[in-house]
Amino acid sequence: MNLTCPLNGRGVLVTRPAAQAEHLCQLIREAGGEPIAFPTLEIRATESPERARQLLAEPWDLMLFVSRNAVEYGMKLSPTGLHSGLHSGPDSEPARRPLLGAVGRATAAALREQGLEPDLVPARGFDSEALLALPALTQVAGKRVLIVRGEGGRPLLGETLRARGAEVAFAEVYRRSLPDVDVSAELSAWQARVGFITATSDEVLHNLLQLIGSAHQAWLLSTPLVVISDRGGATAMQLGFRRVAVAEETSDEGLIDALCRLAMSR
Repeated sequence: MNLTCPLNGRGVLVTRPAAQAEHLCQLIREAGGEPIAFPTLEIRATESPERARQLLAEPWDLMLFVSRNAVEYGMKLSPTGLHSGLHSGPDSEPARRPLLGAVGRATAAALREQGLEPDLVPARGFDSEALLALPALTQVAGKRVLIVRGEGGRPLLGETLRARGAEVAFAEVYRRSLPDVDVSAELSAWQARVGFITATSDEVLHNLLQLIGSAHQAWLLSTPLVVISDRGGATAMQLGFRRVAVAEETSDEGLIDALCRLAMSR
């Protein structure tokens, strides 16, 4: 972490879901900033878990988790066999557990917290493109692949694996929604306090614009923004943000480093 981070008490709007924000908020405090938690995304369990529960109980060659949420909500629906490393075969014979893939380091850490060691984790990046670049996912013809994700996730991972000859299914174990909040009373104070914004997904950015509203959009788009991927940076520029820094590492520490670099360039 940058030890000369010149945040100088400036507010940093933290837009990720509330349950995932505390570590980043603590790092912002340690870097001399004031975290302002403003979740622009709510994560909830799927309302129709039966299909996902059935899929998680089936034997697979590969099981790919696209986020920390996919791990946490997927494990609540998964059979105990996944934790023990065995499924039952057709004649009650044990079958090797599937290879477990994680889209990035945070997702891999979530698997380890569940007592599962991931087999496939990109060294850099934390998106479908990084996962698809792994050699093990280039030779999947005839393999059965389960993608554990939220409802309506990106189609790229599944489409590419099918094009490579895999049999693909999706276990949709959680849903994302726009929080029902009114921040109009806070906006005047925020314009004086907030010096930076962090965002960790395209959906977070779109929701942020919607929740802030058109009347304050000029202020929002002029506020320096830190994102966690090149794709997020491209989305931010398309939306009209004028100063955008991209984390070099897909982690909370990477976000802080980018935030400090942005602060030093002011």
